Amino acid sequence: MCEIFISADPASYESRTRSVRLHGVVTSIRLEHLYWEVLEEIARRDGMAVVHLIEKLYDELVVARGGVGNFTSFLRVTALRYEGLVAQGRIPADVNIPIRSLDAKTVLQELPKGWSAPPATRADGEAAAPAARALQRALTRLPH
Repeated sequence: MCEIFISADPASYESRTRSVRLHGVVTSIRLEHLYWEVLEEIARRDGMAVVHLIEKLYDELVVARGGVGNFTSFLRVTALRYEGLVAQGRIPADVNIPIRSLDAKTVLQELPKGWSAPPATRADGEAAAPAARALQRALTRLPH
């Protein structure tokens, strides 16, 4: 069993740090090479650079959840979810089909337990703040 995993090219699990600019603020993201490759594939499918994909994911995460938390971990999970959804046939393996052209509800229908989060709520139990306010709060917390 282990040979399936230990025979991986060591370069695939070497970490690489990239500087990215999120709304004018430069930050560093450190991921293993294989994660960067998957994120690059996702970005290419929709005709964008990986930096633009990362900014889009960041913005959409803030809107959906009202905050970011550990964004690097989120990117790792994004890459794993993408590969899992492709393996399950929920996302077409044909990289010429843009992800933006897919119906998210269809892709996410009847996912295994733990693959989807409940809607975000604030500490007081209310629904997450409106998108514009949430994004503004997150941007003010970015490291300068």
